[in-house]
Amino acid sequence: MQSHFRIGQIVPSSNTTMETEIPAMLRAREAIAPERFTFHSSRMRMHKVTREELVAMNQQGLRCAAELADARMDVISTACLVAIMAMGAGYHRQVEKELTAVARENGALSEVMTSAGALIEGLKAMDVKRVALLAPYMKPLAKLVVDYIESEGIEVVDFRCFEIENNLDVGRRDPMQLLEDARQLNISGADAVVLSACVQMQSLPALQAAQDMLGIPVTSTAACTVWRMLTALGLPAHAPNAGALLSGRFDGIAKA
Repeated sequence: MQSHFRIGQIVPSSNTTMETEIPAMLRAREAIAPERFTFHSSRMRMHKVTREELVAMNQQGLRCAAELADARMDVISTACLVAIMAMGAGYHRQVEKELTAVARENGALSEVMTSAGALIEGLKAMDVKRVALLAPYMKPLAKLVVDYIESEGIEVVDFRCFEIENNLDVGRRDPMQLLEDARQLNISGADAVVLSACVQMQSLPALQAAQDMLGIPVTSTAACTVWRMLTALGLPAHAPNAGALLSGRFDGIAKA
């Protein structure tokens, strides 16, 4: 039975968070479970979180998938939510098909996913119908993310965006500041809170504290990505102190 897994990520060149938060959650899991993970990335150039740069960055994704396929990843995931959601409703499904085709053409049987799809699937696994969220994006991009989530049948009851354009600055934001930000959300009627609808905006240190404070399920796009990776690999979807979705209550959820 396989016990060692290669985790591959297609990462924006200015992203400094997905190669820290994803390993942190899976290393915490290693303390309570036998499986072991290694982490590998291929990068796409991007500096500012604008639609123009996101479109240009997306064109590099197929090259990155081929590079990771060469190293025979067990799972390959994109690591930029807004780059997918800014392209229109349902786009994550098209990207996943295209990346899967590239992996197969290069001889890899990797499970292929996107962080954008992981957020949608994770919320649905928790049976979330109404959600509140925090995001770092400029308002027009934040609205595209909200529209995308709502196109998947999940109502966004409230959101706050911090209008940070420089992607490095997004990664430098203090994750504990999200606790105060979360207090400003109107969570009346919300089934859950997405503490970070962005995989570059750090949130892991605040996830459990936010859930304890708010009294409803809290997750993040990075946590949803880990959940989706584990379910894709057929492993128990549990990591300590990583919010509701990775609590172990949602093992065995079939992928869409």
